[in-house]
Amino acid sequence: MKEKIILIFGGKSAEYEVSLLSVYNVSKALDREKYDVIKIGMTKDGVWYSYYGDDEKIKCGQWCNDTANLHPVSLVMQTGIKEDDTGVIFGCEIPVFPVVHGSFCEDGRLQGLLDMCGFDYVGPGTAASAVCMDKYITKLIISHRKIPMADFVLVHKGMTEEKIKKLVSDKFAYPVFVKPANAGSSVGATKVKTEDQLMAAVNEARRFDDKVLVEEYIKGREIEVAVMGNDKPFASRPGEICPNSEFYDYNTKYINDTATYFIPADLPDEISQTIRDYAVKIYMALGCRGLSRVDFFVAGERIVFNEINTLPGFTSISMYPSLMQDYGFTYSGVVEELIKYAKEDK
Repeated sequence: MKEKIILIFGGKSAEYEVSLLSVYNVSKALDREKYDVIKIGMTKDGVWYSYYGDDEKIKCGQWCNDTANLHPVSLVMQTGIKEDDTGVIFGCEIPVFPVVHGSFCEDGRLQGLLDMCGFDYVGPGTAASAVCMDKYITKLIISHRKIPMADFVLVHKGMTEEKIKKLVSDKFAYPVFVKPANAGSSVGATKVKTEDQLMAAVNEARRFDDKVLVEEYIKGREIEVAVMGNDKPFASRPGEICPNSEFYDYNTKYINDTATYFIPADLPDEISQTIRDYAVKIYMALGCRGLSRVDFFVAGERIVFNEINTLPGFTSISMYPSLMQDYGFTYSGVVEELIKYAKEDK
């Protein structure tokens, strides 16, 4: 008998398109001889549908126009799958892989819904997801773990332009990085070279969150580590991203595709192991389970924690599955292993 798995994708997020590319790859990786794959899509307006159509239409963004293959969906605290004139109801015995990113998806809100309905699901729980999405809270927690981080200041709603400029100039020399506290994939992030550029960057970040971080600029190599597991997590070897652009922003990641990737990163063994140890410590300190990607800067012998991503991309160029393939998994094996962790007792 086939094992059922629900893939949730889309969502009211600036990273909607990334989710479509990710779920396309995850769906293709699942062996249809073993799995009965149920695809549930969320439109940009937040409407949920069970989708029975071609994965290619998900990839190109046309799935929500494929009306013949769309059915309204409900997730409930019961077993079994039922279908009537009002739509499809999926029971909570079916595990969920939320292949989603960003606000309303990765920040604990979707996880809270799944918890209330009793579903097992891939990735960190409600609290860990919310904490990790908020870079400010993440920094507050990790600051007590003796792990180096970029220095920062918080710009909150209601602060005047004069106060913001003074806050930044008193703390940093330019350039600095400005980013929304709650966003992923470098959405809303800007490298600011002069004070004249600061407020434009702050206002861009405020499009995504009222809380904005201004961080010191660290001229270093961009290093990422994949972490997997529940009570005994393990870390991949570090990989390196060379953006070949101003920095590794959303366009570089998903549109222009100008970046070069090195797996494993060319690092001394001692630095590589320290990064892996830091990644696991950060993962556990923040209460993660299942998976996360932990990002660092390396400048000489200086290692600096940047941020953590609890539902990293699974696109064809995404680092998480690539790093875990370097660890020894196949792409399909990564997906299957994450599903196993989702079903372990919490």
